[in-house]
Amino acid sequence: MERRERTHHLIELGGLVQKAGLDGLVDDDRAVLLGALLSLTDQLAGEDRADVLALWRRRGKRAFAADEAAG
Repeated sequence: MERRERTHHLIELGGLVQKAGLDGLVDDDRAVLLGALLSLTDQLAGEDRADVLALWRRRGKRAFAADEAAG
């Protein structure tokens, strides 16, 4: 991945953290955010990985659709 593409990708990921409201809920505490992300990693390492991904995908798609509908 080129440097410019990687930078764009990382900015998009940061935007998702902001879109989910995580930055405001944890007062921009990076240690808390990292801990939360590590918990998500643990969930994905479990036996119910496919179910977890399906649930998260549905929630994410609904959130994107709601944003689009709002405008």
